[in-house]
Order: sequence, then structure tokens, then C-alpha cells
Amino acid sequence: DPQLGDYPRLPFVSKQTRPALGWEDLQFRRNFGEPLHEQEEVLSMWGPDVPVVAPQIALRWFSIAVLGFVSLGVLCNYAHPVIPAVRREYPFDGLSSELGGLEENKVSRKQ
Repeated sequence: DPQLGDYPRLPFVSKQTRPALGWEDLQFRRNFGEPLHEQEEVLSMWGPDVPVVAPQIALRWFSIAVLGFVSLGVLCNYAHPVIPAVRREYPFDGLSSELGGLEENKVSRKQ
């Protein structure tokens, strides 16, 4: 950044990766007089958490979990028992007159 002038170029490393002890300010893990990074808001202890697992490994684990759930669903879909009886069929146009004669009361016929 040309606006920084002679300010030191510090590495883009989060303070969360530093050891917990051995600092003058234990909460922010820094010593007195230590220069701040240009993007200190992002790299400080209050910034976004540093991932414990690499993103590629996390994506692999997530894909395995999703594949497991989907395969369990497919297995349950193929393993469900078939109804051991014939579905009931109603005479006289689905008993529409016996149920009040309304079209909404008709039992749907599957042909």
C-alpha cells in the first residue's frame, strides 16, 4: 500500500496463532511498543476465528457426511415394505352421492 510510507510490512498472520503466555498484554497477545498490522481488526484476537481444520479436509468430511445421509435415505426408500393388500375401490363414482353429493367428497380413483 503506497499510503503506508515507511511503516513496516508485517506478515498476514492472526494473533490467535500465537502462544497464550509470554506477552505483556495477555488478552491481545502483544507486547508494548509492538507495531500493529495494517489490518489489525481482522488479525487481532477479536477477528474471525482461525480454522482448526484445513478447508479441504473440512469439505471432504462434509461431503462424506452428506453422502452418508443421502445413501441412508436411498437405502430406506428401497427397503420400505410394499403394501400387502389391494387398495380399496369405492363403487358409484367414489360414493359421491352417499357422502353428500359434493365433488370434493369424491375418492380419487387410480387407474
